[in-house]
Amino acid sequence: MSVNEAQAREQMAVLCKSMFDRGFSVGTAGNVSVRLDDGILMTPTNVRLGDLDPDRIAKIDTDGNHVAGDRPTKEVFLHQAFYETRPEAGAVVHLHSTWATALSCLADVDPNDCIPPLTPYVVMRVGTVKLVPYVKPGDPKAGEMIRGLDGQYAAVLLGNHGPVVSGKNLFSAVCAAEELEETAKLLVALRGQKTKLLSAEEVDDLKTTFGTI
Repeated sequence: MSVNEAQAREQMAVLCKSMFDRGFSVGTAGNVSVRLDDGILMTPTNVRLGDLDPDRIAKIDTDGNHVAGDRPTKEVFLHQAFYETRPEAGAVVHLHSTWATALSCLADVDPNDCIPPLTPYVVMRVGTVKLVPYVKPGDPKAGEMIRGLDGQYAAVLLGNHGPVVSGKNLFSAVCAAEELEETAKLLVALRGQKTKLLSAEEVDDLKTTFGTI
């Protein structure tokens, strides 16, 4: 389905401000993008998600050239990698949200399933989350690591950095990023407690009923 660029710019500003106002992003941290037929809209570098001017949101073309708006985020590689490997992805949200970032700093997190199935909604909206090793912000290696996952994950957790979540559209990507953050908060809060996760059968039932991410 084609995305109207003007409407996408307005929606990005509204949803990014919502996340900022509720503490999912602080300072100029985090970046968001939406896929268009002729390129990608991206939040500009060094701009708070709560202060986006729709007309100044960056745009790159299908070859990665900056063609409109302010200069795009330095994390452009993360977004491109998701779009290149997940054809169904229509938007990508990268946050430095507190609890998911805290989880990314723990030494004993399972790198192949760092957000285990604690609730049905994390299964339904996020799916299995892969932890990828730390690289400095803006390093193209982050994009290479995501490409190496061959589109198997709708979301990843960047080591010592934060989550990157894709969705079919911007609304679903934002909701998934928020669900991941709330689940990470529960996981950190429950550390040291005897915790019951959903069983493999329960997870399979959710996937059968609601589909996979």
